[in-house]
Amino acid sequence: MINFAVLRRIAPVVLLAGALAGLLLTAVQQVQVSRIILQAEVYEEAAAAKAHEQAHAAASAGAPAAEAHEHEHGDEWEPANGFERTAYTVLANVSMAIGFGLFLAAAILVSGKKVTWRSGLLWGAAGYLVFFVAPSLGLPPEVPGTVAAPLHARQLWWIMTAGLTAAGLGLGVYARHWALKLLGLILLIVPHLIGAPHPAVPGGAAPEELAQAFIHATALANGIFWLTLGGLTGYFYKKFA
Repeated sequence: MINFAVLRRIAPVVLLAGALAGLLLTAVQQVQVSRIILQAEVYEEAAAAKAHEQAHAAASAGAPAAEAHEHEHGDEWEPANGFERTAYTVLANVSMAIGFGLFLAAAILVSGKKVTWRSGLLWGAAGYLVFFVAPSLGLPPEVPGTVAAPLHARQLWWIMTAGLTAAGLGLGVYARHWALKLLGLILLIVPHLIGAPHPAVPGGAAPEELAQAFIHATALANGIFWLTLGGLTGYFYKKFA
C-alpha cells in the first residue's frame, strides 16, 4: 500500500533537487557536450548524404530495396538547433533528474540513515557508479552516427547492469556477513562477465578522437550532475523530510 504521507514529505525534495540538478546538467552540456554532438552530427550528415547518393544510384540501377530503405529513414523528426533544441534538452534533463532523484530519496528513506548535503554527496557518488560508470564500462556514451547493437538488447543489458550494481553496492556497504559481501562483489562482476551487446562490425561516422572526447565530456558532466543531485537531495531531505 502506498504511504501518501511519505510521498508528500519526499515530493518537494525530489522536485527541487531534480529541477536544479537537471538545469545544471543542461548548462554543463551546453559548455562542452553539445559542441561535440554538433561536430559529430556534421560527420553523420555527410555519411547520410553519401548513403543517400549510393541508394539513389542503386535504385536507378534497379535495386528497389535500397530505395525503400532510403525512404524509411528520410523523414525522421528532430528539434531544430537553437532555442527549440535547448528547450527539449532542459525538459528531458529535468525529467530524468526528477526520476533519478526519486530513486535516490527512496534509497535514503529505506536505509534509515540520517542525511545531510555532505552524506548526500556519497549517495550521489553511488548513483554515478550505478547509473553511469558501471553501464559505461560495457556501453560507453556514443556520438551521433555510431554503429550500435539493437536498442532493445542494449536497454536490457543497461537495466541489468544498473540493478545488479545497486544490489552489489548495497550488500557491500550494509551487509555484515562476509558471505553477503562476497555475493555483492559477484553481482558487481556478473554483467561484465556476460558482456554488453555490440554490433558485428563496429564503427561510426565521427573520428575516433571526437568519440573519445565525447566519452570524457559526458563522464565529467554526469559526475557533476550526480554529485549535485546527491548533495541537493541530502540538503532538501533534511530540510523537508
